[in-house]
Amino acid sequence: MKAMKKYPVRKKHKMYSRDKQIKAFEKLLDIMDEIREKCPWDKKQTMQSLRHLTIEETYELGDAILENDTLEIKKELGDLLLHIVFYAKIASEKNEFDIEKVINSINEKLIHRHPHVFGNVIAETDEDVAKNWEKLKLKEGRSSVLSGVPKSLPALVKASRISDKAAAAGFDWDKREQVFEKVQEEFNELHVEVEQKSQRIEAEFGDVLFSLINYARFINVDPESALERTNKKFIKRFQFLENEAAKEGKQLTDMTLEDMSVHWEKSKTFFK
Repeated sequence: MKAMKKYPVRKKHKMYSRDKQIKAFEKLLDIMDEIREKCPWDKKQTMQSLRHLTIEETYELGDAILENDTLEIKKELGDLLLHIVFYAKIASEKNEFDIEKVINSINEKLIHRHPHVFGNVIAETDEDVAKNWEKLKLKEGRSSVLSGVPKSLPALVKASRISDKAAAAGFDWDKREQVFEKVQEEFNELHVEVEQKSQRIEAEFGDVLFSLINYARFINVDPESALERTNKKFIKRFQFLENEAAKEGKQLTDMTLEDMSVHWEKSKTFFK
């Protein structure tokens, strides 16, 4: 019999017990079995009915991460873990797969995708790792480097992933300055189309966004997180403006833009 390869065992964190973690996961599986059998709502669920709820939970986790709310992150991770177990339970009832196969699948993928950890491949930087990943994915049967980008991703996230994957395949700019020049070029092209009121305004606007998202990679900014942080900041500042107007017995529609600007500038002191 061929000896099984041994992988390095990492030291456990003193605060946490692997035995307790396993027992907690076993308890979750037992609870899933019980509610699937006895709860009318859980009995009705299908993969299709859970899909939109899973997406919602993922966005809630994203919000918690942006807010750096550790307790909320823990809660949302639990909700997502429940969904994973739920999908596996539904599949096991159809004799398709179970949670063991789900875990074994990701175990095998992680080992296969990390030959620099579990094999003899050398990868000294994260860029080296990304390039190795893309090569491995093509060997696994993907026809294109970009085929792994989910079609249903929001456009901003999708553009970021497309940019990442193209760069990992070697299709990339050499210098950050070149990318910024491309951003300026796209802005200028958009300005021309707007001035001419042409039919290409939308296309050029899309090019501007894509070039900015590509540039974000060169300055180590996640565009989705950056935009969402700006969204949250704008909401807080705008609500501050509404509250200040209310203190004066006014609604925003009763105020001039100059009046609102005074409160808006004040809001920047509190929400940066």
